[in-house]
Amino acid sequence: MKKLLVCLCSAVFLFGCSRLRSENRIDNGTDKIELKYAKEFTAEHLDNGCSCITIGSDKYIIVPENTDIPDDTGNATVIKQPLHNVYNAASSAMDLIDGTGALDKVTMTSTKYEDWCLPSVKSALDSEKMYYVGKYSAPDYEALIESDCSLAIESTMIYHSPEVKEKLEEIKIPVLVERSSYEKDPLGRMEWIKLYGILFGCEEKAKQLFEEKTAQIDGILSDDKTDKTVAFFYINSSGGVVVRKASDYVPEMIRMAGGEYIFSNEDLKTDENSLSTTVIQPEVFYEKAWDADVLIYNSTITGELSTISDLTERYPLLKDFSAVKGENVWCTEKNLFQQTTGAADMITELHSVFTGNANDKMDFIYRLEG
Repeated sequence: MKKLLVCLCSAVFLFGCSRLRSENRIDNGTDKIELKYAKEFTAEHLDNGCSCITIGSDKYIIVPENTDIPDDTGNATVIKQPLHNVYNAASSAMDLIDGTGALDKVTMTSTKYEDWCLPSVKSALDSEKMYYVGKYSAPDYEALIESDCSLAIESTMIYHSPEVKEKLEEIKIPVLVERSSYEKDPLGRMEWIKLYGILFGCEEKAKQLFEEKTAQIDGILSDDKTDKTVAFFYINSSGGVVVRKASDYVPEMIRMAGGEYIFSNEDLKTDENSLSTTVIQPEVFYEKAWDADVLIYNSTITGELSTISDLTERYPLLKDFSAVKGENVWCTEKNLFQQTTGAADMITELHSVFTGNANDKMDFIYRLEG
């Protein structure tokens, strides 16, 4: 009788494990990577030891070290590990790569030193472990060949210079075009760290960092919404007010933090192009945002400010705004858009602003002095 019970229990256990495994497998017998928020890529481990990443209509086969390239890769781009001397022309990807612990594998960038805000990248450039090889549209091909570049990571800007992608492929450098900036959910952008974990062989570390970051905002996401209305903007050199589209990830961070973004897409009369921002006239901005509870000035383009007076001297129309009178005006640090893994931290900081609990030592946003 005991032997029968043991056999039955073992059968149930094995059946349960098999069922759990099967729930994570897709039709062709491969293990699909779980993605909670990202919509712009999928990834799966293949039975032959390789991995497959799909971004839009592009497929990439990641081949581990000492593993043969599959016979039938179709139109997929083959990327062989281990990666070394990677050329990264997608600035938003650099922090994700750093988060996996693989920054030392990236030795070339298309972003100049003065345009970087990430300390780890500046340190790598200072120590000449990484160097600038020209704009994404005109890279130094000789430098790429001499360094035996194993992969070029590009943003979708490369589609404006298709001849560059063709040339890279001609000199046998695989090109991965990433789309993390197209994610509408800020946590979706951050979840691209799983893709870079696969690419660089740091999958567990990438997954762990993602889970730690998202866990820290569980309480915020479950909180009731505050009643704070928020305008996020900057004013360009022509006097137009540049705001984020309501469907963009920055307004989504504001909503996740408990605030209400002041603009809707109907207010902005925006089209469905890929740009995340739109320009409106000062009069339209005034009409919608003059009584917003919180103003957040995006310093990325026009430079950081110190005081509310700095802002109102440049843009006098803001003097009548409720948030200016109430000294509830904030400015972003320049690392906001490069530090992709900081989405959860930014949501936390925004929540502290909306609930009146912000302090003087935040990483992505600071209060302008009255």
